[in-house]
Amino acid sequence: MVAAASVPPLTRARYMAQRAGWLAQGIALRTVLGLVSQEERPTIDEEVVRTVRARYRALMARDLENVEQGHYPASLLTDMPRRRTLLPFIADLPRARARRVRKGWNELPDEVDLRDYPPYYRRNFHWQTDGWFSRRSAQLYDFSVEVLFLGSADVIRRQLIPHVARETADKDGAPLRILDAACGTGRFLGQLARALPQHRYTGLDLSAWYLHEAREKLGHVAHLSLVEDNAEATALRDDTFDVTTSIYLLHELPPRARRAVLAELARVTAPGGLVLLMDAVQLVDHPELEPILDGFHRAFHEPFFRSWMDADLAALARDAGLQVERVETWHVSKLVVARVPA
Repeated sequence: MVAAASVPPLTRARYMAQRAGWLAQGIALRTVLGLVSQEERPTIDEEVVRTVRARYRALMARDLENVEQGHYPASLLTDMPRRRTLLPFIADLPRARARRVRKGWNELPDEVDLRDYPPYYRRNFHWQTDGWFSRRSAQLYDFSVEVLFLGSADVIRRQLIPHVARETADKDGAPLRILDAACGTGRFLGQLARALPQHRYTGLDLSAWYLHEAREKLGHVAHLSLVEDNAEATALRDDTFDVTTSIYLLHELPPRARRAVLAELARVTAPGGLVLLMDAVQLVDHPELEPILDGFHRAFHEPFFRSWMDADLAALARDAGLQVERVETWHVSKLVVARVPA
């Protein structure tokens, strides 16, 4: 853990201004996206809107509290995807619109041998150009996710760091072996390693293109391995890791694959090890958010999201043999903290 300290006034002011800017930018870009896709916006009750706004503010407050408690450095508060991606992102919107109009969910690069990937993976989630199968997609991904989450995606990811920090303290600061499954471009690994640089990090992802991007972005991580593999059945050995994490992966999988991934995380985590699962909030937690969640999966081509909404991540973790210690919900996301039985 870093030293506990109050957030410097200038950092706090920059943080709040940055949040306001991303919120306004995200709303504007999502409105443009709605217009170019000719999609009617769902009618959402004003009380639900107020609830979501309050949850957004609570998430920002917790982010600042985590710094003041020494869980991660204040420098992470203002570490955001580069705005130079804005113009390429906007330039790609007409392609997304055309793809969405013609329901071209399987329009992927011709040069990729799709037989190497599971059927559910061979699609362009979010209508993004090339799906997970190009550097262009990887380079736009972090920015597009922040637009989707109105500037809160990194903040949500950071809610895992206090749990890893406490695990570090419980082990007297000894280096831990940490796996991030479906690490993508390495966004979470980079922030976690800046808070806790002494650990040994492994990122696993099925996209070679996203791992290439991660390799470029994670040059500051001293002890890092990147593995191209399917999280359903990896070549990793049993009991390899002290901490495993999964962020925003499970909702993009069909139910069978979700169960396989959770079983695999339990297998590669050592007895007594920590498993942190972060994903979209579910109706079992907040049924009042159904209009927002349902609108998301309809607008952004998330074919397995409805089954996710109706499931319970804590129950899925228990079915995989994990012991659930706590469940937290932050804004529109949910964190399950679990362990492999000792």
